[in-house]
Amino acid sequence: MSDPRYDVYDAGLIGEGMHEPPVLPAGLRRAPSGVDGLRTEHLVINMGPQHPSTHGVLRMLVEADGEEVVTAEASIGYLHRGIEKVAEHRRYDALGTLMDRGDYVSGIMGELAAALATEQLLEVEVPRKAHWLRSLASELNRIASHLVWYGTFGLDTGAMGQFLYAMRDREALLDILEAISGQRMMFNYVRPGGVVRDLPAGIDAKIRAFVDTFENVYLPEHHALLGGNEIFQSRVKGIGVITREQALAFGLTGPNLRASGVRYDVRVDRPYAAYPELEFDVPVGTAGDAWDRYVVRMEEMRQAARMIRQLVDGMPEGPHMAKVPKVLRPPAGEVYAAVESSRGETGVHLVSDGSERPYRFHYRAPSLFALQALEEILPGHLIADVVMIIGSTDVMMGEIDR
Repeated sequence: MSDPRYDVYDAGLIGEGMHEPPVLPAGLRRAPSGVDGLRTEHLVINMGPQHPSTHGVLRMLVEADGEEVVTAEASIGYLHRGIEKVAEHRRYDALGTLMDRGDYVSGIMGELAAALATEQLLEVEVPRKAHWLRSLASELNRIASHLVWYGTFGLDTGAMGQFLYAMRDREALLDILEAISGQRMMFNYVRPGGVVRDLPAGIDAKIRAFVDTFENVYLPEHHALLGGNEIFQSRVKGIGVITREQALAFGLTGPNLRASGVRYDVRVDRPYAAYPELEFDVPVGTAGDAWDRYVVRMEEMRQAARMIRQLVDGMPEGPHMAKVPKVLRPPAGEVYAAVESSRGETGVHLVSDGSERPYRFHYRAPSLFALQALEEILPGHLIADVVMIIGSTDVMMGEIDR
């Protein structure tokens, strides 16, 4: 076979003496003593899928020396939907529906990236209220997305109860998002020029009730159930360390980058929508391990709730949609627009030839950068740590095999 991915099969199992064991993580040792003197062979293991977002479409080829990972390779390509090529055969106002199917847990933020790029081409001025509605929907969606990660990350470590609590909270959020957008998952809410509809009557009271409960009851409950569990802490602290230099070299963004100590957030560094008018903090980690990625995402949910409260209380009056033509034909040119999605910088590069359909559509997906970093991070860890390290990066295959 010419594909280098299959070299390991052609070579067969690697014999004794061909591998120099890497340095084990702090606190681990080879046991029992004397095992290094035994004649051993490496074993190639197909791992996965083990995470809801990797259902049948991601496997890790792990070469193991006993329980120790020597090399790891992500095998992808089983979900490929051709979103980028399909987009070149759709009108500009239909790009949002494709973005919904990329990162389908953070659909509104993907829709917003496509809308911002289209608006740059059209040079459309979006009403202030539309900016606020977009930010409100995005932050509601951010909490819903992080709750999926939180629940499944606990499952990766053997915890079950907190997953049920996470789904309880997420269902309440999906009820709100359904009332706002009319859809429960593939929202198609953000359109070039604004959003498809104004807030329904009475939804502000429901949002306030959720935020009050989430901040004062649900979030402390989650921290107590999982973050305060000594077993969970012992499973995630000190593993999967991504240094600041590695994070930058691999192009990581979002919580995975901020957990490594880099304070980069598109909402702050390249502001869009209503974010310049909001007060919020950007949490960062120090060690870059799986625990820091947990802490950063939990704090991001608290900050999202803080922003939602400001957005509901200060929602401006006015139209929710700019006047745009029914069929959009932006002038020739190219633009790039990005948003801070739940997984990092989600960007859309559009090239227009002046027709009603994009000449070229490219989609920057933060999960792809996180996934490629795993091949560098996993060696040296134990097999039992692989699942948790993958889970801690919160990759979404829908935007990787796009």
